Amino acid sequence: MSKEARFRRGVTTAVAAAAALTLITGCSSGAGSDASSSGGDVTIELAQWWEPELPDGALRTLMDTFESENPGIKVKLLSGPYASTKEQLFAGAAAGTMSDVVGLDGAWVSDFAKQGALADLSTLMKDAKYDDSELASTIKVDGKTQMIPVVNFVYPLFTNDDLLAKAGVTAPPSTRTEFETAAKAVTALGDNTSGWVLPLSSEAPNGIQNDVMSWVWSSGGTMLKDGKPDVTNDDVTGAVKYIKSLNDAGVIAPGSATMKEQDKVEEFTNGRVGMMIDSLSHIDLIRKSNPDLKFSISAIPAEDGFTGERGIPYASWGVGVSASSKHPAESWKLVQFLMNEKTNSELSTLANAFPGNTKSVPDFSSSDPLFKQAFDIYSKGKPANEFVGLPVAEQLMRLFDEQLQAILQGDESVDDGLKKAQDAWVGEF
Repeated sequence: MSKEARFRRGVTTAVAAAAALTLITGCSSGAGSDASSSGGDVTIELAQWWEPELPDGALRTLMDTFESENPGIKVKLLSGPYASTKEQLFAGAAAGTMSDVVGLDGAWVSDFAKQGALADLSTLMKDAKYDDSELASTIKVDGKTQMIPVVNFVYPLFTNDDLLAKAGVTAPPSTRTEFETAAKAVTALGDNTSGWVLPLSSEAPNGIQNDVMSWVWSSGGTMLKDGKPDVTNDDVTGAVKYIKSLNDAGVIAPGSATMKEQDKVEEFTNGRVGMMIDSLSHIDLIRKSNPDLKFSISAIPAEDGFTGERGIPYASWGVGVSASSKHPAESWKLVQFLMNEKTNSELSTLANAFPGNTKSVPDFSSSDPLFKQAFDIYSKGKPANEFVGLPVAEQLMRLFDEQLQAILQGDESVDDGLKKAQDAWVGEF
């Protein structure tokens, strides 16, 4: 089986990661309800955080194409940063005011499904007589399809070339020892520079998935045993002890306890940190914000002496339809458009991602050269994200985050903190 096929098979069992921005109004249903009562165009809202991470105007151009192919349907884009999107989405889900079509982070899907906030896409596909054989994956909760991964991203190590060179580091680190050495060298430059940035905000705890557990997966480790919590094992314990050693050495950017993902990206983009673990989706955003920044990507460092396949963290931009939308059929047409072979190829190219349609192929010739490098990194490793598919995945991240912060602050030992995290996780399962 090819690496790409293995990736898609892995994603098939995953709850992919992507998020949604919701419009909170005084209405009791989705914003599509504001369509003209006189028989005019139907307006549906697509709420997501994708637009700021794509080239300027790219998503709007795709929506213009959709509108030209579907006369009578207009699309209003609601866009915002990941964290803001998340906060508004949860509020909208509780109030029943979600937008018609929503970008989704798979870590939230279980919660939304319990609230009945998402429509069953299986029913919408059946009503539309849609053939789902080209979809790389569909995410189900209690037998109902709640989300479709649109495009999939890997999370490599980003390094500031100029800072590392100034610190005497000639190549991106490949092992934990090399990473620690590079982080200390960059921090020693002074002028408020730090070696690594680690976002641990409990409001948006996906840093536990992307920036902490990635150290476990990169060395072939696991946080589960037979599908159940196992965060006291040697894999997780070793990674947490390593992160604590970096914290004790003062190489982590200050303010990590309250940082969110966008804060991490801003610190790197502004040239204040030497290294971060991040999504390929931010490449274009970094280039737009700081065109002069020279940076590279590489595989996340593994334990010294590790020779196996390195786990490559991944996440996805997923899509769903609000259960409160007054225009489910029109909303499904937009989802179908996003997942057709042509659109999905174009979107995956624009986003520096892997497509969610099995027949779609990214155009490496027109994409950022780092995308091809990322594909090479992926080809040498295996996709890894054990949070996908877990119930209350975000709550598990938050519970682990609480203990990790206590460990880093010196309030409890690594072993005691992980034991508390293990007990908390078992309680959630």
